[in-house]
Amino acid sequence: MSEQYPQQPYGQPQPPMSPQDERTWGMLSHAGALVAMVVSAGFLGFVASVAVYLIHKDRGPFVRAHAANSINVQISMFVWLVVAGVLYVILGIATLGLGFLFLLPIFAVPLVIAGILHVIGAVKAYNGEWWNPPLTPQIVR
Repeated sequence: MSEQYPQQPYGQPQPPMSPQDERTWGMLSHAGALVAMVVSAGFLGFVASVAVYLIHKDRGPFVRAHAANSINVQISMFVWLVVAGVLYVILGIATLGLGFLFLLPIFAVPLVIAGILHVIGAVKAYNGEWWNPPLTPQIVR
């Protein structure tokens, strides 16, 4: 015999999360972004952050803040990758092509910084600490 669970009517707000659930989902917004970033070489890291933000943003301020911070880290990383790409092309052309080989690691710097920020964010969220990542503008709130 299956147990019946009460369902929320479509369009009705979900009940608030428990503090433990908020901590878990806040941590998953950072950890999921890090895993997606590693698996996709930096291209899909935002997917986990956006998914957690859209699904759980109205269920608690803590999970909303950490999911927004995770998205902001991803946006900042994207901007830094664009800047790195422009520098790569300009400096590569200026050095008659020799710079292309030596400047390739310039793309790793934003990825490593974003990875470090996501690890710190995941630990802070799991510990129940509010946190705003450094070097990251608050675009999504």
